[in-house]
Amino acid sequence: MKVIVIEDEALAAEKLEGMIRRYDPDIELLPRINSVEEAVQRAAEFDEIDLLFLDIHLMDGTCFDILQSCPIHCPVIFTTAYDEYALRAFELHSIDYLLKPVSYLKLEAAMHKFDKLKATLTAGAGETRSPEWWNKLREPLPSYKSRFLVKSGSRILSISVEEIAYFFSEDKITFLVTWKKKKYSLDSSLEQVEEQLDPRAFFRINRQAILHIDSILVVHPFFNNRLKVDLKPPPPFEPVVSSRRVAGFKEWLDD
Repeated sequence: MKVIVIEDEALAAEKLEGMIRRYDPDIELLPRINSVEEAVQRAAEFDEIDLLFLDIHLMDGTCFDILQSCPIHCPVIFTTAYDEYALRAFELHSIDYLLKPVSYLKLEAAMHKFDKLKATLTAGAGETRSPEWWNKLREPLPSYKSRFLVKSGSRILSISVEEIAYFFSEDKITFLVTWKKKKYSLDSSLEQVEEQLDPRAFFRINRQAILHIDSILVVHPFFNNRLKVDLKPPPPFEPVVSSRRVAGFKEWLDD
């Protein structure tokens, strides 16, 4: 697979290319482009590549200047430090819109989407520059819950997902615990909560608990091929990764 990165910040470009190689060492990265002018001069190459990473702000203009001069028909992943161009970018059938600094998890998710679309299209004997491809790119990304409503006495509070360290169940009641050690009950089951969470940030370690990745301090080997986890804040339950979830847990931590 051939990929070109259009980016005028050398350090950002090197980091992005490193993450692309990490995702798939077999990807062929063609020489980087760092300006609108150079992109227009090399426009013919865009018909030969499989994927383009396109920074929105460049030293001599924006990527939209490139698109006006030489329409790009290959799939695009936009990268930028600004979020005000998201709608315009998605109108151009992009695969994803990554805000800087780009994390590996976000790049990996974008590449998974690209690979999935490409595999689906290939199975249907499609072409990556066909109308079917662009129609598939219009399909919305999975949406995950950003807030949970909880009761606190006579009050109803809205707790942001970013405030939550972990969820657990006890006596058939589901609770969430915040980084500030606040504990609230939920009306949902743990299974329902799991379906609403971003799997890149949360992992269900057993039938009782779902952890945020940043809540994990230390992981210890435990008997019967299980793992025991030290958490912050300290939990009111024993956080042990069940044996059947150990492999997935290690893979999740290593992303």
